[in-house]
Amino acid sequence: MNIIYKALKERILVLDGAMGTMLQAYQFSEEDFRGDRFKDFHIPLKGNNDLLSITQPHAIAEVHRKYFEAGADIVETNTFSGTTIAMADYELEDIVYDLNYASAKIAKEVAQSFTDKEPHKPRFVAGSIGPTNKTASMSPDVNDPGYRAISFDELRVAYKQQVEALIDGGVDILLVETVFDTLNAKAALFAIEEVKEERESDIPVMISGTITDASGRTLSGQTAEAFLISIQHIPLLSVGFNCALGAKQLQPHLEAIASRTQAGISAHPNAGLPNAFGEYDETPEEMAVQIKSYVDKNLVNIVGGCCGTTPAHIKAIANIVEGVTPRSVTI
Repeated sequence: MNIIYKALKERILVLDGAMGTMLQAYQFSEEDFRGDRFKDFHIPLKGNNDLLSITQPHAIAEVHRKYFEAGADIVETNTFSGTTIAMADYELEDIVYDLNYASAKIAKEVAQSFTDKEPHKPRFVAGSIGPTNKTASMSPDVNDPGYRAISFDELRVAYKQQVEALIDGGVDILLVETVFDTLNAKAALFAIEEVKEERESDIPVMISGTITDASGRTLSGQTAEAFLISIQHIPLLSVGFNCALGAKQLQPHLEAIASRTQAGISAHPNAGLPNAFGEYDETPEEMAVQIKSYVDKNLVNIVGGCCGTTPAHIKAIANIVEGVTPRSVTI
């Protein structure tokens, strides 16, 4: 049995918090984003956080280290936008393999250093696979509802390249996250299954959707239950939700799926809802109280944080779930 499955049955696993929130504190300049490799690049690169895995690897490693020190069992690679589709905004499609490989390698080295120190508590790396900046099931043009900015096959090819690089870099898990369009996610899952078959790999897969507003639906219109039903034909380590909502607002959607699947349930909500300046004000203590409600209702197997969360938030969450019997899973 894969060691991650064993750990999932033994305890509630803690996922890390936000990467972007942590990187903002470094206040990297345009020159920092460019590094030596891209110092003469023809367009601005500031804001491309994924690129920092190549140009500022020590900072990425430090963020991973802080989350492990806070109690995380799993950290996510710095690859949320690591596809040719998303990197096209910066005309960096050609470096996608390098970017994903470097990100995975950094995270794996840090994880291994913690596992070596504490063999009884192995640490894991989840390869972060974001939704891209395009949607396959809706038109971006209100005057042409039949138009699509991307095809399923274009998504599949891009995701396959990312997945291969993440696995080559040493990730333990693949995490398809922040799913706002399930058709995009299905392209990612299809690509993953292709790679698994070609490599005879059994790498575990997590999937995490995002409920975008108070209606309780994804951007492409699915309820939590519909999202689950449309992806549960794939063997999954876990299914859950992240981003968009705070922990309290996310709970009803976790309740909606927890009784309908034998897979693990994951949740990594934001630190509350954003304020008028787009910032997140919820303290670690406030968030931990809400996460405790998940635990008390036996809703989750993996829990962490998304936008606005820091190592302090993850430490508070880790303290809440320590020693708690996890939700029963059949995997």
